[in-house]
Amino acid sequence: MPLMIELGMSWSEIKHTPRYELEALVSALYAYKSYHSMDGYDDEDVSNMAKNKPKVRQQYIQYLETRRKYNEKVGRKKVVSLRG
Repeated sequence: MPLMIELGMSWSEIKHTPRYELEALVSALYAYKSYHSMDGYDDEDVSNMAKNKPKVRQQYIQYLETRRKYNEKVGRKKVVSLRG
């Protein structure tokens, strides 16, 4: 019931919503979660976490790939850090 929990839809709203709209909502929710799944982590954080759970590195690579594809699609350039 991700629509009820994540989007706050009631059971009656779900029942009255056409199937194609529900499928689109679930797809958008999955895309949102994968796009923001590792926000706030950098390569060093992932390396430290991957020592105990190697699966984290694969998830981080998928996260970076998803963000790259999205940024290309919307025409965003890579943000340049102002750190020294």
